[in-house]
Amino acid sequence: MVSKLDRPPALERSDIAEVATATVAGLAFAFTILYIFAGPVAGKLAANRDFLSYWATGRQLVHHANPYDRDAIWALEHSAGLDARTVLIMRNPPWALPIAYPLGFLPLRFAGILWTLLLLACLLISIRMLYQLHGSPPNRIHWLGFAFTPAIICLTMGQTSLFALLGLILFLRFHRCHPFSAGAALWLCALKPHLFLPFVAVLAVWILVSRSYKLLAGFTFALAVTTAAAYLIDPRAWPNYIRLMRSPSVENQFIPCLAGALRHWLRPQATWLQYLPVALACLWALVYYWRRRAHWDWLTGSSLLMLVSLLAAPYAWLYDQCLVIPALLDGAYATRSRKLLAFLALLILATDVEICLVKVTSTLFLWTTPAWLIWYLSARASATIEPPSAPTASA
Repeated sequence: MVSKLDRPPALERSDIAEVATATVAGLAFAFTILYIFAGPVAGKLAANRDFLSYWATGRQLVHHANPYDRDAIWALEHSAGLDARTVLIMRNPPWALPIAYPLGFLPLRFAGILWTLLLLACLLISIRMLYQLHGSPPNRIHWLGFAFTPAIICLTMGQTSLFALLGLILFLRFHRCHPFSAGAALWLCALKPHLFLPFVAVLAVWILVSRSYKLLAGFTFALAVTTAAAYLIDPRAWPNYIRLMRSPSVENQFIPCLAGALRHWLRPQATWLQYLPVALACLWALVYYWRRRAHWDWLTGSSLLMLVSLLAAPYAWLYDQCLVIPALLDGAYATRSRKLLAFLALLILATDVEICLVKVTSTLFLWTTPAWLIWYLSARASATIEPPSAPTASA
């Protein structure tokens, strides 16, 4: 019989960590599946969700109308049952219009079900690929990705951040062996470019240093095709989009992220304050990469980049934090501490509890991004500490 002292570190840390991981993941994912299948029965799967803005945009495009017309979008959304005080506008750049266009041909409920299943597939594929990128270790750590609160919220609200997550992971998976495809996959990240600015700064310099021009060609091709498709669908898309983004209702809206809070607390009328943190983060990212350029590895190097990108983003919602899943799993696979793994599961559980008590737009969620960053740094630090050697069991 193998004594407790003879067990390898992976098994030694599995008791608390794996029970916590399995419990949190099981509860979160069960809630998600229940929501997906109970929604159509209750008739509420599509209404009162951010998905409604994509469907309404599609309807406008199908009828050759302005997809950024607030009054027209308001009428469509409220006829579908959205709260009368709210209007949801699709704020993704116009090159994202081709993904909303097909929704306009479908009934709302059917479109909502298909959209939710598509997002669920993005989450499942993303976590599976991350698990394989880390060597398919014999544990359940990757379950934390399925349970991650921002990903669950993104799924239930119908947000496109899960598309961006898939694009990021496809890039990590294929940037060495299929650079053109990896670059094309980055188009999914371009659905929410403001969340990737420090990452993009490093990517641009890395392309020049490593001469990865095929990757740049892949991204340029994907962006050109979708931009051309958007023009064919709506030739006035870009002027209307710019007008929307410069409107007071958008520029003055308070979004509960650290950059937004900084502007709101110091000088609400100073828009530049909202972009100051990300400008500083881009400078830090370039220094961070340049010092490691000789041995740069995107799988591990992108983790801290994405955490800082989300921390300093000019605007971001809680569900956008699903983009830190690769970083958290990177830290979880690297750490030697089972207590840190259990603590991550508890952080996710605390976020689950909080989302049941307060709205997703609450400033009470400002703690989450710094918490993921601090946890990741602690996990990576613990990975560099050699565990004490176990005494040999006597015969």
